[in-house]
Amino acid sequence: MKHLDWRTLSSRSGPQLPLFEVRFDQVEHPTSGAQMDRLVLSSVDWVNLVALDTQGQLVMVRQHRFGIGGLTLETPGGMVDPGEDSRTAAARELLEETGYGGGRWAYLGAVQPNPAIHDNLCHHWLAEGVSLQREQELGQGEAIQVELLDTSEVQASVQSGEIRHALALSALARVYDLWPRPYVQDPAE
Repeated sequence: MKHLDWRTLSSRSGPQLPLFEVRFDQVEHPTSGAQMDRLVLSSVDWVNLVALDTQGQLVMVRQHRFGIGGLTLETPGGMVDPGEDSRTAAARELLEETGYGGGRWAYLGAVQPNPAIHDNLCHHWLAEGVSLQREQELGQGEAIQVELLDTSEVQASVQSGEIRHALALSALARVYDLWPRPYVQDPAE
């Protein structure tokens, strides 16, 4: 499918943001030859995990998200620090955000969060049999409430729209049957 490949002619750095490096790529349209600038937000990889405690309940976090200006219910996750692999980052984020740790871990694969503008991956992990090991160790910019949900509560929260975070839904869908088939939503919602 070479006829769809855009050629990058040059790249220049943009302003530095707290979580991203901004880059502008000058690219050439594959068929017309037109040249245009495209924005790329470069970031380290992210992690997002499904953590089940020793009773089989899902460990979730509720927190304020500035993009929507409100609270979300989502799975724990965060950024992979320099020198970390995604498994180490997932375990660290779970412990920091929730105080839960331990358990058996399995890799659930990775997704591209938004390949239109992001260049990173979000790695999904499953941790089974985690237990409360300590108090939360939240960063200066975090205020997180931990919530435990059983399977029916997870499904109900997804179906009602309470859980809408795309990366959380992607991770959860690798573990739970979240939606009835076929999933049809009322367009009035």
